[in-house]
Amino acid sequence: MVQYAVTLKDGDWTVFCDGQALERGLTRSAAIQMAKDLAFVAEERGDSVELLIQGYYGDLSRRLTGGAED
Repeated sequence: MVQYAVTLKDGDWTVFCDGQALERGLTRSAAIQMAKDLAFVAEERGDSVELLIQGYYGDLSRRLTGGAED
């Protein structure tokens, strides 16, 4: 499983992949779009994906997708 997350870190919206920062200093909408694009590519490879997106008030939304059928 691959995990992508969009969180507010040190005042900047940041995209993470499996806990490692990929891109910082984005707008929230740009960070969400980047994470969704990365998740789509991972799903196309057949990976299961967990997508976590932090809201403006700290709430967290979570989406899980399955990978390729074995």
